[in-house]
Amino acid sequence: MSSPEDQEKPKIRRRGFVTVSLAALGGAIVGAGATWGGVQLVPAPAPKETTKPKKSDDDHVEFNRFVSTALTVPVVTAWAADGATPAPGYVFLSPRDQIFTAAILDNDGEPVWISPNGIDSTDVRVQTYEGKPVLTYWAGRVASGNGHGTGTILDSNYREIATVHGGSGALPDLHEFHLTDRNTALITTYPVARLDLSSVGGPQDGYAFACRVQEIDVATGAVLLDWNILDDIAITESLKRIDGDDDETGSSPENAFDPIHVNSIDDDGDRLIISCRHTCAIYAIDRTTAQLHWRLGGKKSDFEIEKDAEFSWQHDARWHGDGHLSLFDNAGVSGDDAVSAGLVLNLDEDAMSATLDTAYRYGKYEGYAMGNTQLLEGGRAMVGWGSAPSATEFDAEGNADFGFTTIGSGSYRTYRFEWDATPATVPDLATLSVKGEPTAFMSWNGATRVASWALLTGADATSLAEVATAQRAGFETAITIPNADSAAYLQVEARDSQGAALATSRVVAMS
Repeated sequence: MSSPEDQEKPKIRRRGFVTVSLAALGGAIVGAGATWGGVQLVPAPAPKETTKPKKSDDDHVEFNRFVSTALTVPVVTAWAADGATPAPGYVFLSPRDQIFTAAILDNDGEPVWISPNGIDSTDVRVQTYEGKPVLTYWAGRVASGNGHGTGTILDSNYREIATVHGGSGALPDLHEFHLTDRNTALITTYPVARLDLSSVGGPQDGYAFACRVQEIDVATGAVLLDWNILDDIAITESLKRIDGDDDETGSSPENAFDPIHVNSIDDDGDRLIISCRHTCAIYAIDRTTAQLHWRLGGKKSDFEIEKDAEFSWQHDARWHGDGHLSLFDNAGVSGDDAVSAGLVLNLDEDAMSATLDTAYRYGKYEGYAMGNTQLLEGGRAMVGWGSAPSATEFDAEGNADFGFTTIGSGSYRTYRFEWDATPATVPDLATLSVKGEPTAFMSWNGATRVASWALLTGADATSLAEVATAQRAGFETAITIPNADSAAYLQVEARDSQGAALATSRVVAMS
């Protein structure tokens, strides 16, 4: 497989993002939602082969702003190599600014769906529940290195099917919300426990995150598995030390030490595959008994690992059968001079050896935190670089040919899935004067079948007639209102590629 340095630099897919400002333009808004921003074109910058982590989450992040809705999401830059054919579907990610905002984007980086909950939301993806495709994500409050919240399952109309809570008083953590074909959810939790931390440079009577792995029956909330990782993994296996942290670490529940840091759980039938960042190891446990089967990596690896298959501080370990395991190799922590990679390993569980199958790298991207590797149909792969705010899609030969950059200040994971959805809500509509021209702005958050819009106006709310149409132009479409002086009321209709009506907005009165 060729290295990124040997590959031709991809050409940029440039797309402008229009945002509208009341202060700049004047005029009033009529209809659902608020408006703000500035009428300006924000061209997509060239993708960079080397991206270092941002210094803080307060660094400047460009936002998409809309007239028809108050929803916002950071602007991302899309690029593609000549002749690239990305895998089918949309890109699912959670750009971070002050919060992680779950979103679905098209290949131009244009929003399709923006999470409306206004709180931290990560790990947004398509999964299967009760035999049907569903949209899932974790939502809650992100703390220092973990989170406290719930898992959410939405149907293809974005209606909530279920909310998954932890068992035994534990709160689901942001790192994993994985549905199984048993209609159960695998979650991580970070309860605080009293622990002797003297072996890692902390107080003897200290506080640490215990890290538990739970399997929850989605329908009933029953806890089917509750594994306390510290029952089988000693804190001395941790590569993290308190003496490198703040003096207060481990001294109180508010400053609990994190010796293990579980960050992914994958289902392999009778066993679970679990990644723990701070031990730099991946574990297999029995799903029924929680018995530990083996360790891969770390201080006590049961596998002999070839040099080019080594990894550290990893995320997102996924089992693919036939001895294939994918993961995101962070390769270092903040401040290290590391190059991250998406890895696929071959595990021989008879010989207990691990060798490299494929390594996905792009330039010198360093995602010191977060990140994932998704294997796609046809041999393609998507790598989310985590704290390096980019994602790269590779073709079957391992060449990078599509990607996003400027993903806020990073995304926990980035996926590609096919998704077909019709929101239970109606389209949003608002008006604004643009350069003296009354203009209707319309959007329908999450709709995937809209190909065009029709604008209807009339002298009263009960007799509206079509006066203009426009092809869908991204998340929000604008139509100049013909004969606006006589258009006392207006409404928009979303139509599919065959011209059939999908939904209509509420009727809006012109001011």
